[in-house]
Amino acid sequence: MIEAGYPVLTYLIFFPLVAAVLLAFFRTECMVRWFTLVVGLCELLLAAPLFNFKLGVASMQFEEVVPWVEQWNLNYHLGVDGISLFMVLLTILLLPLCTLCSWKYISSRVKEFHVCLLLMTAACVGVFVALDFVLFYLFWEAMLVPMYLLIAVWGGPRRRYASIKFFLYTLAGSTLLLVAIVAFYHQTGTFSIPELMQGQYSFTFQFWAFLAMALAFAIKCPMFPFHTWLPAAHVEAPAAGSVYLASVLLKMGTYGFLRFCLPLTPAASEYFAPMMIAISLASILYGGFAALGQNDMKKLIAYSSVGHMGFVTLGIFLFNVRGVEGALMQMLNHGITTGALFMLVGAVYERSHSREIKDNLGLGKFLPIYMGFFGLFTLSSFGFPGTNSFVGEALVLFGAFEANYWVGGIAIPGALVAAAYMLRLGLKMAWGRPSSVPSGHFWDLGIREWVYLAPLAALVLYIGLAPTLCLKVVDPSIEKLLSDFRVRSAQIPAEARTLADYAPELPVVVAEQ
Repeated sequence: MIEAGYPVLTYLIFFPLVAAVLLAFFRTECMVRWFTLVVGLCELLLAAPLFNFKLGVASMQFEEVVPWVEQWNLNYHLGVDGISLFMVLLTILLLPLCTLCSWKYISSRVKEFHVCLLLMTAACVGVFVALDFVLFYLFWEAMLVPMYLLIAVWGGPRRRYASIKFFLYTLAGSTLLLVAIVAFYHQTGTFSIPELMQGQYSFTFQFWAFLAMALAFAIKCPMFPFHTWLPAAHVEAPAAGSVYLASVLLKMGTYGFLRFCLPLTPAASEYFAPMMIAISLASILYGGFAALGQNDMKKLIAYSSVGHMGFVTLGIFLFNVRGVEGALMQMLNHGITTGALFMLVGAVYERSHSREIKDNLGLGKFLPIYMGFFGLFTLSSFGFPGTNSFVGEALVLFGAFEANYWVGGIAIPGALVAAAYMLRLGLKMAWGRPSSVPSGHFWDLGIREWVYLAPLAALVLYIGLAPTLCLKVVDPSIEKLLSDFRVRSAQIPAEARTLADYAPELPVVVAEQ
């Protein structure tokens, strides 16, 4: 049902694609930059109807269903709910911001770079709104190409190694996801995600389907020990590539857990929950201590993402409202805060031509406005009260203690280590003694940099001080998700949760009529 007078989700996907084609007709680099910026602002205007999202409604909104390949029961089916809304809006917001933060940094193959940004936006929006499994998979795979190119073409000295590692890891996960999609279709004869959520599946089927999907999503998150592609990709990617990688691509994994693993394989999710919680705690602690030992700012923020995403997966597999609330909020908050930190690293790199902490000491004296923004996002990164990340982390910790005191207790050191490595970074950059007096290349933030940092700073404070509206958006979808999860999980009694001779074949599913 079209609720905005036009198919808003289709426009959000295909408008950047059309703009990418039109870029071929532009001759000068300046025109390419301005055109992409205008397209990003128009994309925001096209998304305006999403702000009329109905609160208190758990079902999909702005749905679009068009038959696609009828003999395979394939449909062009889109929709958005409280679980996906904020990720769609964040993805759209990043397009103009990433265009601005790359304005001077990207000086070669400018047209091709902006085509990649537009393609990334279209694919990422498609991932979060697709309600057909094949459509979801097409967008999931389409995202790989522009991200690979961003790293391989505009990356650092080891860009070839980083891009190939990123591509191979993600492609391996995608192959497992494709196996799960084919298995579900073989059993039900449909690719419709809402219809698949109504099916009842034996525990053996759920066991193998969960493993296939969870490995794909764990690589994407990335969870420990599947994280090794992330630091290399972040360090070598240009600033805009790191922003998309941290703010959007990592969230596709946690979104997959919420959209597919819990609704489609509830009994297996419950069965594997202790393992997933243990891996999440390991990610929190490992990511924190690894970040504490880094001297490259990008690598430090990359390892911090491993820890932060550990909080998200921990919240998901607690299976309580507070935990999942915190996970969804932290998905949004991490995207805002870490994206801004990568933009700030890119800004200082334009000045010092180094990402090493030792080459960027004592900037508080020379770049006070820059360090003001950096200080705000640093506080947000470790969950300082009054910032957005505090809301998400606090909810996850509440959910953890509600589920098990030991789980909550083990997660606490992860939050403390986050404060240690972020304060170390912020204090050295603000008040450290520089090895030499910075030259005239150290200028404070200009208007362009103010424009792309100020909206993210405003979101940090708004969500941190007034999170009620965000919680009202996500709560109905969370409550429905967990209610359905408990009902469907209870349909398989404990004595039936065994593998039939550990056989890999998948038993027939009995679909609800």
